[in-house]
Amino acid sequence: MRILKKRHPLRPEKKHFITLEKWKKTEILFPILEKENLGFNKISNNSLKVKAEKIVSGEICFFSYDWKKLGLSYDWITNPETGFKYDISKHWSEINDFRIENGDIKYVWEKSRFSYLLTIMRKDYHFNEDHAAFVFSEIENWIDSNPINQGPNWKCSQEIALRLFNWMYLLTFYKNSNSLTEDLWDKIQNVIYWSLHHIYQHINFSRIAVRNNHAITETLALTLSEFLFPYIPESKKWANAGRNWFEEEINYQIYDDGTFLQFSMNYNRVLVQLLSFGISITEKNNKPFSEITYIKAYKTLNFLYQCLQNENGFLPNYGNNDGALFFPLSEKDYRDFRPQLNTLHHILTGNSLYSDSLISEDINWVQNTPISNYKFEPLKQQIGVLSFENGGYYICRKESSFSFIRCGNHKDRPAHADNLHLDIWVNGKNVLRDSGTYKYNTSKNISNYFTGSSSHNTVVVNEESQMLKGSNFIWYYWTQCNNAGWGETVDYYIFKGKIKAYTHLNKKATHFREVIISKKSEEWIVKDEIKNLENFSKRQVWHGDFEYLKFNNTENKIENEVSFDSTYYGKKSESMSISFQFESQIETQIKYNT
Repeated sequence: MRILKKRHPLRPEKKHFITLEKWKKTEILFPILEKENLGFNKISNNSLKVKAEKIVSGEICFFSYDWKKLGLSYDWITNPETGFKYDISKHWSEINDFRIENGDIKYVWEKSRFSYLLTIMRKDYHFNEDHAAFVFSEIENWIDSNPINQGPNWKCSQEIALRLFNWMYLLTFYKNSNSLTEDLWDKIQNVIYWSLHHIYQHINFSRIAVRNNHAITETLALTLSEFLFPYIPESKKWANAGRNWFEEEINYQIYDDGTFLQFSMNYNRVLVQLLSFGISITEKNNKPFSEITYIKAYKTLNFLYQCLQNENGFLPNYGNNDGALFFPLSEKDYRDFRPQLNTLHHILTGNSLYSDSLISEDINWVQNTPISNYKFEPLKQQIGVLSFENGGYYICRKESSFSFIRCGNHKDRPAHADNLHLDIWVNGKNVLRDSGTYKYNTSKNISNYFTGSSSHNTVVVNEESQMLKGSNFIWYYWTQCNNAGWGETVDYYIFKGKIKAYTHLNKKATHFREVIISKKSEEWIVKDEIKNLENFSKRQVWHGDFEYLKFNNTENKIENEVSFDSTYYGKKSESMSISFQFESQIETQIKYNT
């Protein structure tokens, strides 16, 4: 802790690099121009208007669904869910973010990302209004309330990076406003400097200890610092190191088939947004990333697009889903991935996936002029079966249904104990579902449920999970895939997969699953076999919409149980699940009733 306090001093020297007038005249090539010079089509969307009016009155939407009345004098450090107030006098390294009584620190970080002010920015553009005074008062209030390197909002380098990205949107859009004064600009540039200093000095934590989307966000912030903050002398050094690290992380974290090491659909979308933002800025500044970065971006875009439901843009609620949407630049629902996938597709191919103006608005805020250093072929969704073997995902798309199976190895840290989970969608409706995530910092029982095997459509042995749960995000005895793949007959698609699981109960334990999918009707047959766990109870578990599903299993006892579902972070609803007890083998027929 002493080292951290030395690297990140309290009450550091104030930094001043450039006057406001000189900054305004400095050419900074950002995805957007100032408000007066933007020229894309305006949309009078009532939803956007209502959201902006709520924000100006003191409400904030948490995790894209939960509006909370914080008021206009919120202190930035109180958890609105629990009422716990963090000690702003403490160095950030002394802040404990996993005490149950504190509640989830993400409730404090959410407003401090400043994503909510992008809604105000968009409303001002589309409705020809001006809330610059409100926007800059929020930024100044945050600066005055959060001394550098003190309190919870300086604890996470990723949060710091996101704050900088969103401030740059606001500074660019409202550049010519009288509300941006010389005094405020001095405050802002000082915080910008110490924010980048913090990220650079603490980067090894995310690159080595964490190595996930945090590392990508933080190294991207360093990479872009020479373009966004050229007046800071160290920005060239930070950018050179950041670019090398960013490209290294992209190449490592995106597997060769386009899947992502965090085993999470939403974190994969986070990656897509960061890639779109980063590629746009580096291309504008004629310093594009290496070709492998573009190749990996295209591959991960393809993976997500192949899993997308065309009726609504939803994907399986798979893996950790913490509500992250760094840049909310359209009015589509949080669960709708189409705006973000459409933008990256446009950047990489020069073509849009969708013409809907509500979807394509995102492009205008991320890439306002078409630039392309590497051209890729436009993507098409494939009917039939696809295998993403590196990540361990096996999908089958028919005209009206979509089946998603997880069967993978883990060379990187798994998120949920969900191997051989089966997700089924019919006409865009998730009839067999993943229960979601709910919260990172909640009671042990609730956390274990959502991350464990019992909340997924797989087999539960001895009322335990496939892996042994450690503290926080840690699992022991990682499940591993022995073999997996698709077969096909005239009438069926057939998946077969075998994993090592429950090895904390018996190191030789295995789970084999076969999923037979009818080509002619909405019917699935699921066969499970558990070996080397003879003395333990076993259940085949299903979470879904049982109004439309019929399960046929005459040989095994059916049990109805309370189930929980979390479609958005922090939201938990009660529903039902069913399960079938069995000894070592089980076969279940599932039919969808229209």
